[in-house]
Amino acid sequence: MEALRERIQAEGKMLGEDILKVDSFINHQVDVALMEEIGQDIAKHFAGQGITKIFTIESSGIAPAVFASKYMELPLVILKKKSSRTLSQNLWQTEVISYTKDVTYELTLSKDYINDQDHILIIDDFLANGEAATGAVRLIRKAHATVAGLAVLIEKAYQPGRGKLEAQGITVYAQTRIARCGEAGIEFAG
Repeated sequence: MEALRERIQAEGKMLGEDILKVDSFINHQVDVALMEEIGQDIAKHFAGQGITKIFTIESSGIAPAVFASKYMELPLVILKKKSSRTLSQNLWQTEVISYTKDVTYELTLSKDYINDQDHILIIDDFLANGEAATGAVRLIRKAHATVAGLAVLIEKAYQPGRGKLEAQGITVYAQTRIARCGEAGIEFAG
């Protein structure tokens, strides 16, 4: 997606050799118009695939997932990373290791928002090692639902995430793919 690529080139910042900071338009300050364009693109890409719900992992995937949900006219379910007093029973949970934060958390889904008839699209901001997406897939499969695919805004194509997911039969749609990044800059994949 050209608009996203342009924003990454203009505002993306490298932190060391492997962390791309996009907090000025995706995950701290949100460019709502860009998120709407991204959501429309995702909705168009996955149209007609029998999707019943959209899932995202809090918090950076929420903005584009809201717009995809709007354009697909589907419910949006947000998978939680932290426990809460209101979300303590009747749950599916799985452990996930965050690549960026180097922490482990329990990804949580209320059993009230999924059933074995659901065909779910997962939306996230980044795909690197594939741990968060794989955790979401585990939760969906625990509920005997199916995964329609994964849509990500930014894929780090030089990391193993796509391969891990495709090996599980998951279709990956990346709006922009980064071939390499580091102190020398960002190189996009074709």
